[in-house]
Amino acid sequence: MAHQSLYRKYRPHTFKDVVGQDQVIAPLQAQIEGKSVGHAYVFAGSRGLGKTSIARIFARELGTKDSDLYEIDAASNNSVDDIRALTENVYTLPFASPYKVYILDEAHMLSKGAWNAFLKTLEEPPAHALFILATTELEKVPETVQSRCQVFQLRKPSRAGLAALVTDIAKREGYTIEPAAADLLSLMGDGSYRDALSMLEKTLASATGKKLALEETEHATGAPKHTLIHALINALSQGDTEAALTTISSAVTAEVSMQLYLTLVLERIRLILLVRHATDMRTSIKEEQGSEEYADIEKIASAKDSHLTHQTLRIFIDAAARMRFSPIPQLPLELAVLEALTKD
Repeated sequence: MAHQSLYRKYRPHTFKDVVGQDQVIAPLQAQIEGKSVGHAYVFAGSRGLGKTSIARIFARELGTKDSDLYEIDAASNNSVDDIRALTENVYTLPFASPYKVYILDEAHMLSKGAWNAFLKTLEEPPAHALFILATTELEKVPETVQSRCQVFQLRKPSRAGLAALVTDIAKREGYTIEPAAADLLSLMGDGSYRDALSMLEKTLASATGKKLALEETEHATGAPKHTLIHALINALSQGDTEAALTTISSAVTAEVSMQLYLTLVLERIRLILLVRHATDMRTSIKEEQGSEEYADIEKIASAKDSHLTHQTLRIFIDAAARMRFSPIPQLPLELAVLEALTKD
């Protein structure tokens, strides 16, 4: 059997399989049950949230057979002629279904002329036609089009939600995964189910056993080693400027992404402050991070002479904002260390 990517293998096939999009699924199910289905929809949201999958499920729930389901890549079929060909085809009756459903992926890529050619059909389509426009950039879809459609905004999953998905899929594939490793994959997934599962797939491909540890996950994905994160956090906590700057230099030598490195450092400082000041959250943080990682966090959080404060977090958040404009990637991080630990 040919290899199948995890995000395709575990793509949802029913509304019940869709995770974290109740604000979209519930109205669609209600419309089907109440036989009040519209003629045009926009599914908007960032990459990897399941826009096309939900569109396919919606079409199937309406009884649409494959012969009456048309998926069009608007990024490569975006001209006036492409849309005219589509609108001419719309008026022929479906082969074996109550609807002919057209899914236009990356709909925001249509040209201005194509949108103009599409408007009349979108406003007054034949009764058997249904359009679903999927887009990652809703602001590029003309208001005249949006006003003729029902617009649904898909939500990005939470870090915890992505970590739970990664853990579940790993289990289905016969693996167990450390909480810290699942959390790292969810962070690197950047709010995308597809990206998180792609990262998991890379990790599984290089796994030496059936248990995925944090170190193995770091190696497979190219993420900064947690020892570099711990070293910088410890140096900041102890007020050791030289050790902090040396650690950053080591991260640069290891060709670590400074943006990802800083994100992980920010996350660790945040957790330390939460453990220090929000005692009710300690149990949930321990469950998310695992006992070993939590022990390190708690040790720094409880240190009476620690230099890590809310001001440290603010300084490093500012560094994250500056990093995207810096010609030297590590420079904002180095400046943040100096600002946090030196008085001059």
